[in-house]
Amino acid sequence: MIKHIEKYPILSLLLFVIVMLGFTIDSIPVTIMEARNFISAREMLTDNNWILTTMNGEARYEKPPLPTWITAVFGYLFGIKSVLALRWPTLIFVASIGIGIYLLSKKLELSKSHSVINGFIALSSFYIIGITIEAPWDIYTHGFMLMALYQLFLMFQNKETTLLRSLLFVLFLAGSVLSKGPVSLYVLFLPFVLAYGFAFKFKGRTLHYLKLFSLLVFGIVLGGWWYFHVRLADPETFIAIAERETSNWHSYNVRPFYYYWSFFIQSGLWTIPAFISLLYPYLKTRVTDLKAYRFSFFWTLFAVILLSLIPEKKSRYLMPVLIPLALNIGFYIDYLIREFKTINIKKETIPVYFQFGLIGTIAILFWILGFFLAPSFTGMVWVRFILASIVLAIIGFYILKHLKAKNIKNTFYLTIAFMLSIGVLVLPLAKVQPQENYKPLSELASDKISLYTLDGVAPEAIYNYGDKIPRIKLSEGLILPSEKQFRLLTTTSKPEDIEELAQLYTIEFIGTYDLNFSDRDHKSRLVNQLYKLTLK
Repeated sequence: MIKHIEKYPILSLLLFVIVMLGFTIDSIPVTIMEARNFISAREMLTDNNWILTTMNGEARYEKPPLPTWITAVFGYLFGIKSVLALRWPTLIFVASIGIGIYLLSKKLELSKSHSVINGFIALSSFYIIGITIEAPWDIYTHGFMLMALYQLFLMFQNKETTLLRSLLFVLFLAGSVLSKGPVSLYVLFLPFVLAYGFAFKFKGRTLHYLKLFSLLVFGIVLGGWWYFHVRLADPETFIAIAERETSNWHSYNVRPFYYYWSFFIQSGLWTIPAFISLLYPYLKTRVTDLKAYRFSFFWTLFAVILLSLIPEKKSRYLMPVLIPLALNIGFYIDYLIREFKTINIKKETIPVYFQFGLIGTIAILFWILGFFLAPSFTGMVWVRFILASIVLAIIGFYILKHLKAKNIKNTFYLTIAFMLSIGVLVLPLAKVQPQENYKPLSELASDKISLYTLDGVAPEAIYNYGDKIPRIKLSEGLILPSEKQFRLLTTTSKPEDIEELAQLYTIEFIGTYDLNFSDRDHKSRLVNQLYKLTLK
């Protein structure tokens, strides 16, 4: 099997993502950021708001439209109500990250085996997968940027700007800017260029770098056309949103400079190898290509430092750091594959045995979860759980067997098989029966009585309902509907407490609609009260 993977690396990386998540990722409830994207995509199709993007009928300029365009196309082709179809574009971009790392590794003159390992490390890193549902715009902007950086690396190395390379670089760069503005330029492009200069030095004529700079400017301008257009078409709203977003950089989620210092934990499965790969004095004498290792090391380091300089900090902002970190981890894994059988120093072997031994043990003992999850299992769920337990136990057994034999390459690929099995067999188990109070808003969609919200509801609620839910309480006051009878959805405020409404309407409480799928992670914003208002 490993021979086939290394023979067809790009196809293997693509299939890994598709098989692992392509048919099961809809088991996870829609998140708040996804809901915003899906609602805007739906309104592109229903209201033709492709340029001046909206969410719930109101201007939504916080994020550029390219990811939403792509989502809308998939929604048009496969159904705007299909969560699986709407998540497929992000999975394709996850695969592009792994493939991009493989291609870049090859151009760094690493072996084919080493390069494909780098790709698999990226695709099995926790936040590269998690970002697809937590902040879908990020995977697009960094995916496009990695494609652009691959072209830039070739132009750096070849010391020439060919027409094809230049065109691809500009288009991918523009795609990144049109996905989330200058974010990836700062956290991926800039540290890449700095790291290249440290590791390989900038060689070639001044004219060559002037051409590259002009391509950079052209790509940014091309990707920025949407911002210029919205600025001219709806200046007041655009400026208000821009000021609010800018103020967040230094006043919202402010964290200390060292907040990101534990960034290697975001690689999840590869936390221990990630930490060891960053021990430059230790690994520099053990890698096959010191310049390439120095490049990935500084790329990772500079990305973390630049992120740390921004006052606003969130864990998900670390996702682009996992791209160069995957390259870094790959050097350590490659060293273990080559030399582990001859290593007799316990300080070097214990972390390896702990890393893979823990994964193997978790796989073998997965069945124990059945004792805790049994109350929520019904019918076919038990069959899936038993199948998952058997498959994981077999994988865990072979992980420990090959680890004992010091065959790290087989151990590595069995760990990848472990991740694949989690996605295929375990993830669907998350789609168990919802908690007792769960009540979706989608059941209201068929009712002909109009639905409004008092002062806004969560994006998940709007997406779940399947249509816009207009607000009647705005900053300038109440905007009363024209209908004599309508329904009103609210989260905290009670409509009977609003004097104007109570004087004009008979207010009847209908029920509570709770979108919390589980009691363990209860969110109050997903609980809504429904009222029926009838004109007196």
